[in-house]
Amino acid sequence: MKNTLRVLRAERRWSQAELAQRLDVSRQSINAIETGKYDPSLPLAFKIARLFESRIEDIFDDEFIVGT
Repeated sequence: MKNTLRVLRAERRWSQAELAQRLDVSRQSINAIETGKYDPSLPLAFKIARLFESRIEDIFDDEFIVGT
């Protein structure tokens, strides 16, 4: 799943560790979400959206292109 988490984090000059602490998850989880290797649970997605004062769909894009 594509997402804008890295951009949102960078705009605030937060490290992955700082964001992880704010969300009460590991830094490795943040890295995996940012690189698209892990999709967050729905509760975590809501927590991320609240932290960035955004809607989930503004941060996460569930569309994918077939054949790539």
